[in-house]
Amino acid sequence: MKKICFFDTKPYDRIYFDLMKEKYGIDIEYFEPKLNPRTAFMAKGFEVVVAFVNDTINKETIDILYQNGTRLIAMRCAGYNNVDFKAAYGKIHVVRVPEYSPYAVAEHAMALLLALNRKIHKAYIRTRDFNFSLNGLIGFDLHGKTVGVIGTGKIGRVFIDICNGFGMNVIAYDPYPIKDSGIHYVSLNELFKESDIISLHCPLTKDTFHMINAESIKMMKKGVYIVNTSRGALIDSEALLEALKAEKIGGACLDVYEEETELFYEDMSYVVIKDDVLARIISMPNVIVTSHQAFLTKEALHNIAEITLSNCSDFFNNKPLVNEVCYKCGKGENCLRSEGKRCF
Repeated sequence: MKKICFFDTKPYDRIYFDLMKEKYGIDIEYFEPKLNPRTAFMAKGFEVVVAFVNDTINKETIDILYQNGTRLIAMRCAGYNNVDFKAAYGKIHVVRVPEYSPYAVAEHAMALLLALNRKIHKAYIRTRDFNFSLNGLIGFDLHGKTVGVIGTGKIGRVFIDICNGFGMNVIAYDPYPIKDSGIHYVSLNELFKESDIISLHCPLTKDTFHMINAESIKMMKKGVYIVNTSRGALIDSEALLEALKAEKIGGACLDVYEEETELFYEDMSYVVIKDDVLARIISMPNVIVTSHQAFLTKEALHNIAEITLSNCSDFFNNKPLVNEVCYKCGKGENCLRSEGKRCF
């Protein structure tokens, strides 16, 4: 039985990976700490390391892993902006879970929007104290509002379908529009100007970093709602805070935050939060924050475990790594994977 190690382990991870591991003939050593240069030594002797979105997989981490025998990093998520692919190329293969449940993330985005708009979270707290006043709980109809969807991959398209079900006017931006999709594509600037609600469903790249910033916010309607279930650094958090204070942005629904790595997924209720921007954003009455949980459904967790262990099994059995990502792939260059082989 092949053995792999698993960083940043949570109880819900173990449930689904333990259910699947015998199917693939893989045993798992679970570690609680996140993967970073300080903890990478723990993987010594493990050829395969399973990592997550908030692990720090920079050059230093990769060099330590490689020196200690690791040859595959299996990301149990779709995102991989935390991996230094240039440092990994030629040393350690990197695979990911390209999709696990677009419905999970898209539905959570709508849940956040509904909760904030209709003040569900505030009403819940009130009625627990037998306070049945409706003062301050006014929302607005979603029907007829214009929602701008940035990114029309699978998650973005599911979110569009949900919005259509609410009778919303959907416009979208994507640098690679899908032909004959029926989606009403507009320029990014037009989307900023016309949307009552903006929902982000795109990856984090050098081109999308801080795409919501002071300048783009200036173009938006007063009172616009921002929804982000993708990557925190798509939004300049300081610019968001200032726009919330100025009431330019009417509400923010955030499942991610650009400096979340040391905070999200952990119980920080007994700690003084030193991130003043996050502390002030969370304190706003027109903001709702969840801790990167949009993916957290039974179906998604099952699929994540299944695909991750399948990726590991393919590596051990010298099969092509269909979900591999590499430095050359990211640069749009040809690599051996295009010939049905591994990237190097």
